Amino acid sequence: MKWLNMGGGHHITRDDYDVERLIQCINHIQETYDLQVYLEPGEAVALNAGYNVTEVLDIVENNGKILILDTSAACHMPDVLEMPYRPPLKESGLPNELAYTYRVSCNTCLAGDVIGEYSFDHEIKIGDKLYFEDMAIYSMVKTNTFNGIPLPSIAVMDQNGECRIIKEFGYEDFKNRLS
Repeated sequence: MKWLNMGGGHHITRDDYDVERLIQCINHIQETYDLQVYLEPGEAVALNAGYNVTEVLDIVENNGKILILDTSAACHMPDVLEMPYRPPLKESGLPNELAYTYRVSCNTCLAGDVIGEYSFDHEIKIGDKLYFEDMAIYSMVKTNTFNGIPLPSIAVMDQNGECRIIKEFGYEDFKNRLS
């Protein structure tokens, strides 16, 4: 499976939280680890919020083109279905904003396992990789293996853009979650 969570973190603040200490923490993280820190006003701090790299497995036609990915909103991006949340997709636009619009869907049997509609300035092909951004927030703590879909691999990317997988999940992980 080529779906990757490339690091990141998330912190939700409370009314009684020490804001000065949070600012010190953000500054320390930026200086020490050369990370970008994204601020979501009044709600959260997302630390280099991570990418999910997924591959297009198939393209089907049903009232428009549908990309079937090797990932699942239900299994890997539950916020898409629960919030609802439309994750940013690198080099894409809103439906019909760019030349080619697709419904982005998943490889489970769940009819509602749909990420959303996105447009691109080029035609998408089977085997293309898509990069969902801002995905490390809940993508590991809320994952599941519905329909036998494996958990996403965990990878880190260094400053040169080299990616290293640090954890892959297989059948044994699925089996151990059941007992």
